[in-house]
Amino acid sequence: MAFFSAAIGSAVIDGVALIGGAAAIVGSGVVARRAVIRRRYGGMARLANTIPINSAYWREQHRRDGELLYVALGDSAAQGIGASRPDHSYVGLLARDIREQSGRTVRVANLSQSGARLREALEKQLPVLATLTPDIVTVAIGANDIAGFEAERFEREIRMLFAALPAQAIVADMPSFYLGRAEQRARAANRILRAVAREFGLTVAPLYRVTRRRSAAHTALRDVAADFFHPNDRGYTVWASAFEPLVVAAVARLELPKG
Repeated sequence: MAFFSAAIGSAVIDGVALIGGAAAIVGSGVVARRAVIRRRYGGMARLANTIPINSAYWREQHRRDGELLYVALGDSAAQGIGASRPDHSYVGLLARDIREQSGRTVRVANLSQSGARLREALEKQLPVLATLTPDIVTVAIGANDIAGFEAERFEREIRMLFAALPAQAIVADMPSFYLGRAEQRARAANRILRAVAREFGLTVAPLYRVTRRRSAAHTALRDVAADFFHPNDRGYTVWASAFEPLVVAAVARLELPKG
């Protein structure tokens, strides 16, 4: 959890600039900025309290039966931190899409962890994935690596991750950070991610494109939770839209018994 908070702070300070953008929208000057900063830190504390709640929800979903198995790898966004309910996260929305498209019950194995970087996905999530036989797999990881981004390490770790994924996995690129160094690093990370995904024949969900076109101002006003970092329900709908056409196509390819 300490890393979770530090990652949020570093990413924002390095140039996510949602907090600065929101302050500019509210009004210029020190008073407006201080008000936004107070709201952000209060929001961080409230959202931190939801981490064990969301984690417990997904553990319960993992224990349930289902005709299809949907596995998600990722970080706090996959956990749904910032959503009003865990099933309003992008993973929850995609699980609903799979149920509707397939007409089958779905078990969700959400292996994500709040604060996870690529190294945590490699060390903790991949070993569990190796024990499962999923029908649908989504991966959205790496945003917490942006604050301390090192291109060589990022490429090495993303290559190790992608090499271990099943062929049907759908991997998202980084979301837009909109402004500053974090945005530059996200673009660099995405160039690496897309090249490695092509090498392994993996399908890439265009998360950067769908978040970038919302604009920093629109996102700050409508799509982020109280910490000005995680998506809210509207924001998670945007995230889900990056995956949905690819997930629907993946469901259509499944060889499901009739009846």
